[in-house]
Amino acid sequence: MGDEGVKRRRSRIAGISPASACRRTDCQLKRRWLTWRLFGLAYERILAMNILVTGGAGYVGSHAIKRLVGAGHKVVVIDNLVYGHRAAVGDTPLGVGDLSDRPLVEKLLAEHAIEAVMHFAAYAYVGESVTDPAKYYQNNIVGTLSLLDAMVATGVKKLVFSSTCATYGEPTTVPIPEDHPQSPINPYGFTKLVIEHAMADYRRAYGLSYAALRYFNASGAAADGTIGEDHKPETHLIPLVLDVALGKREHITVFGDDYPTADGTCIRDYIHVDDLGDAHVAAIEKLGAGDDGEPVELRVNVGTGNGASVREVIAACEKATGKPIAVVDVRRREGDPLELVADPYGAERLLGWRAKHTDINETVASAWRWHESHPDGYADR
Repeated sequence: MGDEGVKRRRSRIAGISPASACRRTDCQLKRRWLTWRLFGLAYERILAMNILVTGGAGYVGSHAIKRLVGAGHKVVVIDNLVYGHRAAVGDTPLGVGDLSDRPLVEKLLAEHAIEAVMHFAAYAYVGESVTDPAKYYQNNIVGTLSLLDAMVATGVKKLVFSSTCATYGEPTTVPIPEDHPQSPINPYGFTKLVIEHAMADYRRAYGLSYAALRYFNASGAAADGTIGEDHKPETHLIPLVLDVALGKREHITVFGDDYPTADGTCIRDYIHVDDLGDAHVAAIEKLGAGDDGEPVELRVNVGTGNGASVREVIAACEKATGKPIAVVDVRRREGDPLELVADPYGAERLLGWRAKHTDINETVASAWRWHESHPDGYADR
């Protein structure tokens, strides 16, 4: 007997027609689907948070916003627009101001019922931090302490902090694990380390849950090409090389070709900015899941675990653009470590996160799509 015959026989035994049996089965399936759908939506609402993103108009911050919104979170931005770009945040609500303006920060936290903060707002030029350390202490340390105090005052107890591998200084072990000694060699790295210590103290005293994400060389651009990297001045290798392809620079300067590497140049871990954004989303959701327990404390590297040399980056740029890149070799730059590569397994273990974009050619290609379509960046300066 075929399936239809079995269905008709069972229907007769039950005293209902085959057509009615089908309709009843369909209704049951639809009810089950609706129940699970409503449960899923309710679960999403539980996980979704109202999040304040500081420095959200900057490079990494704007990409994190895009990933947060895509994950269903509601985002509000505060940025002083010294280095950020209004266009980078799109339609996301933006409050223009400094973190040192505590009444403004408290107002944003209260009015938008903020549940967590993602903190990117910091000055990040290593060389400038050496020549003008006061600027970095005031913005990166004093400004962040003002933010932390505003959070305490308004009862916001979750913070994801944009830290850096610069807190490690000269590495003695590569790949660099999270328990590597932290001995920064410049004021920029020192300011980030100070805040890591401050967050630990605020956790003990005020119940702050926090994640310090120590990431390596942010690179690339959003997959859809809507946002990308636009620094003025620019100091990152990939956009500098791509400027040569665009005819905006005559050549790229390589500082040192006599390092003990395969091609004689330094090696760095280039982490795609979309992967960085996803790591921040994973961290904020990890903190959100810890509401009923002890304050959460996380310190993780965010990198690929793979290194690329300066020469390999230049070759990837030539491949992506189809243009030769003129190179000028000069002596080593003081303070440039031979190799900076993350041990990324802490993030995988603690956050369930792993970099998806581990091929330098793929990362450079995404950067080129942005720079080729936006040769003047956001064109707001």
